Amino acid sequence: MADIKAADVQKLRKATGAGMMDCKKALQEADGDFEKAIEVIRKKGQAVASKRADREASEGNVQARVEGTFGALISLNCETDFVAKNEDFVRFATSILDLAMAEKPSDLEALKALKMGGKSVADQIIEQTGTIGEKLDLAYYDFVKAEKVQAYNHPGNNLATLVGFNKADVAEQVAKDVAMQIAAMSPIAVDEHGVSPEVIEQEKKIGREKALMEGKPENIVDRIAEGMVKKFLKENTLLNQEFTKDSKKTVGQYIKEADKDLEVTGFKRYSVK
Repeated sequence: MADIKAADVQKLRKATGAGMMDCKKALQEADGDFEKAIEVIRKKGQAVASKRADREASEGNVQARVEGTFGALISLNCETDFVAKNEDFVRFATSILDLAMAEKPSDLEALKALKMGGKSVADQIIEQTGTIGEKLDLAYYDFVKAEKVQAYNHPGNNLATLVGFNKADVAEQVAKDVAMQIAAMSPIAVDEHGVSPEVIEQEKKIGREKALMEGKPENIVDRIAEGMVKKFLKENTLLNQEFTKDSKKTVGQYIKEADKDLEVTGFKRYSVK
């Protein structure tokens, strides 16, 4: 068996992120061959990933960041809150966000295919799965491009939002308030025009069925269903929601009070809770 030096173990740890003992064992198994040891660690990651494929990765680290007119939001998921708070795991999630900010990939699959440290992000996740011993999943990536983009990261890093505006000179407090509104109230669209016809039709169907179950006359069922759709849109579209800081006005009214020409161009929200 080859003499395994501490410097070699440290070098392998730096290259793979695996623990010291895992690196030493991999070098021993590879008889001191560095490249073979990397492959040993990678195969271990694949084995662990395969064994834990059916596990639920319902915890994780969610991060959003903005640079200029571009904002990205990612979620690296894991199985337990203990791992979600682990410094190495958080650092790994941050490195993926760094890459997303630098390369601005078009979607989640494009981000997974990007190279990071000589390997694809997808392969790096497999290796980290072996190192950490839990199922890891890059569950979410999306972005917002706008004249002004605001990010909000909720304490604990289990929820983050991005919101875009049509003007660069948005008051900082207004931008933050809207980003936090999205975090708190989870709207599905900016306004009613952003809600798909399928969703509206489904809500109308639910309203009709509920009215009929309550014994309402057939001739007013459609009117009741329309009313329920209006209520749904008010509660679930950003500009029509009650503003969390002042329930006497909607978010749309709050924005127009700040600047009559200000518009929300889009938003993203993701939570692991």
